[in-house]
Amino acid sequence: MNREKQNWKKVFALIYTGQAFSIIGSAAVQFAIIWWLTVKTGSAITLTSASIVGFLPQALIGPFAGVWVDRYNRKTVMILADSLVALSSVVLGVAFLLKEPSVSFIYGILFIRALGSTFHAPALQASIPMLVPPEDLVKAGGFGQMINSGTSMAGPVIGAALMSVASIQSIMLVDIIGAALAIITLLFVKIPDIKGIKRELNFIEDMKQGIKAIGSNRPLRALTLPIILTTIAYVPLSSLFPLLIRVHFNGTAWHNGVTQFFFATGLLVSSLVIGVWGGLKKQFLMISLSLMFLGIVASIGGVLPSNLFIGFVGISFLIGFIGTFFSIPYMAYMQRSVEQEKLGKVMSLMMSIMSLATPVGLAISGPISELIGVNIWFEVSGVAIFFSGVLCYFMTRKYE
Repeated sequence: MNREKQNWKKVFALIYTGQAFSIIGSAAVQFAIIWWLTVKTGSAITLTSASIVGFLPQALIGPFAGVWVDRYNRKTVMILADSLVALSSVVLGVAFLLKEPSVSFIYGILFIRALGSTFHAPALQASIPMLVPPEDLVKAGGFGQMINSGTSMAGPVIGAALMSVASIQSIMLVDIIGAALAIITLLFVKIPDIKGIKRELNFIEDMKQGIKAIGSNRPLRALTLPIILTTIAYVPLSSLFPLLIRVHFNGTAWHNGVTQFFFATGLLVSSLVIGVWGGLKKQFLMISLSLMFLGIVASIGGVLPSNLFIGFVGISFLIGFIGTFFSIPYMAYMQRSVEQEKLGKVMSLMMSIMSLATPVGLAISGPISELIGVNIWFEVSGVAIFFSGVLCYFMTRKYE
């Protein structure tokens, strides 16, 4: 084991300290943008369309992003991605200063912000196995998610607070400062290049390598179908949270901020548990059970009466808490089972598959939610997620 991996906690902490600042800024700005759209339009279709725009870069560009991640230094990729997100906040801030931007302009900004994440996420996750021993990947995933969750808790609260005392263009400064601090901390981290990788790009050939790596990994293939089905049902729930709070519970920006705070608290607590505990030895069983429980909890959230907002806050906590128990072991399995020189491509391809599934769910959920009600959609989604967990169990139990 090399020295860097022996000291992985120090390097890991330094990377995620910078990411914490960036996540807080991005979460505050994202909260401000989505709430602005919620108040401005009050439309489920507008919110789901915004989410679709946010997933398009990963769906369309993600497979190519993985090629760059595996070809070039992953630290450089992350720095450029953070810079792009900060630039989008500058542009949006200037737009609000000049005049109120159109919804289509907001969509464009969300696309650019998501483009930065399309490169940043696989670069960060593909860097972790270069710094962390294989036996500690689940724990590292837990600690990383814990930091993400803690800062995600602060982001919406900061966003809601700033919206009550400052203009939306002023909130953009939070994101710019956060991205700058993330870049500065990355400058002090050494992430080595992949040995033996040629710099000449051949996108088609490299993508074929990624597809072949996925195709030859039978447990990963077995996990993918139920995870895709869960994505179709689950992602629209988070997109429709603001509308459910505003329409069904007659809430305000503060109610939305409180809900997101407790959702992130659930993520934080479960991430801490996984970081210390490491999860079940039968990690595929852990994924299956978490999907089943997640479906039950989501369905309960849909049947709550409008005067039980406090109950929905508890449901939000449980949704965040349970979700970590399938996402972290799923990511850790990819990091552990895929060769390092192909990991960026595989992770980008898998993220792209999920992103392609997401617009399907959003395109279905938006019109149906307006037809039957957002709360009813929560019930339907919960049932779908539960049966995805059952499917996952039967498809993966032979690979434990």
